[in-house]
Amino acid sequence: MTNFDLQTRVQCDLALLNRILADPEVTQADLAEEINISIGSVNARLKQLIENSCIEVKQARRRKLRYIITAKGRALRQTLTEDYLQQSFQLYRQVRQMVKDELAKLDGAEVRAVRLLGEGDVADVYRLTCLEHQVRLTDDPLAPALVVDGLEVSLKWT
Repeated sequence: MTNFDLQTRVQCDLALLNRILADPEVTQADLAEEINISIGSVNARLKQLIENSCIEVKQARRRKLRYIITAKGRALRQTLTEDYLQQSFQLYRQVRQMVKDELAKLDGAEVRAVRLLGEGDVADVYRLTCLEHQVRLTDDPLAPALVVDGLEVSLKWT
């Protein structure tokens, strides 16, 4: 991975800052493996963070480096974390609203149980939203199904 779009760079920088905060002597190889990007990409992002005075590099031992997050780096980390949380909650609210819109279709039919077809984090949001609205989850094949398809939700009647 050599060309990052802005969102990927932001996520990468946040991951780098968090990992360096946890272990200032972490290697670039370990960073690359943990963040799932190439060593060259790690090196490029670290150079940019160093040029922007967010990280300083010191010699720890003979062939070992120690990364130090500066005050500017801590401020950047805080801003990136806040932005990430804000975007995450915005997405959570959007997904939750889609489920609520689908559940509203059940009100007229007086259906209080649905099947949930799908897995993962988005399905977990669907599950929590159903519970919040007193809609029971069931395995009954005759019950309507909330179908998880990526971020989309649809209600399928049997």
